[in-house]
Amino acid sequence: MDWPIGIESDAVQRMEMLFHALGTASHRDIDVPLAVRRDLLKRLRALLERHAGNFEAAISEDFGHRSAHETRFAETIIVEAAIKHAHRHVARWMAPRRIRTDPHFWPGANRLMPQPLGVVGVIAPWNFPLLLSLTPVVGALAAGNLVMIKPSERAPRFAACLSKAVSEYFAATEIVVVEGGPAVSERFAALPFDHLLFTGSISVGRLVAASAAKNLTPITLELGGKSPAIIDRSADLAVATRRIAFGKLLNAGQTCIAPDYVLCPADMLDKFVELFFAEVATLYGSDPRNPDYSSIVDAAHYARLERFIADAAAKGARIERRANRPEAWKAARKLPPCLILATSDDMLIRREEIFGPILPVIPYERAEEAIAFVNDHDRPLALYWFGTYRDTRRQILHRTVSGGVTINDCLLHIAQEHQPFGGVGASGTGSYHGEWGFRRFSKEKPIFYRSRLSPLGLLLPPYGRTFDRLMALLRMIT
Repeated sequence: MDWPIGIESDAVQRMEMLFHALGTASHRDIDVPLAVRRDLLKRLRALLERHAGNFEAAISEDFGHRSAHETRFAETIIVEAAIKHAHRHVARWMAPRRIRTDPHFWPGANRLMPQPLGVVGVIAPWNFPLLLSLTPVVGALAAGNLVMIKPSERAPRFAACLSKAVSEYFAATEIVVVEGGPAVSERFAALPFDHLLFTGSISVGRLVAASAAKNLTPITLELGGKSPAIIDRSADLAVATRRIAFGKLLNAGQTCIAPDYVLCPADMLDKFVELFFAEVATLYGSDPRNPDYSSIVDAAHYARLERFIADAAAKGARIERRANRPEAWKAARKLPPCLILATSDDMLIRREEIFGPILPVIPYERAEEAIAFVNDHDRPLALYWFGTYRDTRRQILHRTVSGGVTINDCLLHIAQEHQPFGGVGASGTGSYHGEWGFRRFSKEKPIFYRSRLSPLGLLLPPYGRTFDRLMALLRMIT
């Protein structure tokens, strides 16, 4: 959607006014009681329950087509679980924690008291707009913050739907949604938030980080990169292929933690190819009108993916596709699943995050080769390993670094509320979800309580023998 300059200018002015109102409110109400936080979470859940169907329809329309079942499975239920989890645990999270005190400060005591940061900004992407707009909001509200959300301009119908829903359940001094195009997004990133969370591409993430740095705004970057799926020789190849196919083709591969490439034992590669397309037929059939298979979000992204395939073919790759009627697929803006073999480092598919239903398959002989391949590239957001050999699994886990790992499946680590989610290096900075989200959006303020019985007063001038004896004692007990 193109945003006219006049509309963009008006949207920027409105956004700045809303931000000022949120900032004023956050300074007025720093101590946010448990009852208020739980009420905010209850209203967020009510919003989700009432508007789930509207969100599903809006997201499908933005994509051209996406299954409501897929939105329910991959977005709605995860947000709902996050809200329930936070509501259940927020009382414990926000309570001051007893922290160990070194003996030489006894009988004083340490405490760590979480406080709201203030106003949290959330920049959400288009690929899972509901999940990635509201999951950060759960942690921010539990921590007692106010929130401003900027959905992607590539999902304008969802953005309008979310804005309307939020205005029904929240005051403009609690949560607000701002709509708009690139000018609004650029100005949003430059606002002096108390914390800014961005989910999206690495290239845009760099720009967001640069904008935030001008205000010393602390940021969480949830990016992406090239996440490997490693098939070990000990794996049940049929099971591994089924799970890789589903993990790759959910949302037509437009998923930041989708397997970006497969590392497969060389002597299992041909069998993997046959099993993969058998699974594609089972999951989605061969008709582009299949309602369970998602469209590519827009023509520009579709052209980008076609360019990846053409580039690989021109440089000698083997392209494997099993779909007929290419014109029908293109008319529906759906890209048939595609495997690419015999790849090389000079191909776009080996250098850039794919973000679509294209899967390079790279052969290897020994586990050390697979580990070296992963470590020779930027640290991925996710890593998947399939197999039963404990020693090999241990090598993979201990000798590679990634944002998160799922063993013998794909994607599932993102839905664990008792675990943090986040990238590392080029795949992101910081983590959230569950208690980690609460702490990400809190200032954990250290407090030392000095006792009136403390001997520390004996260390004040004038110095003398008492000071020397007390210092000697302190050195003995520390």
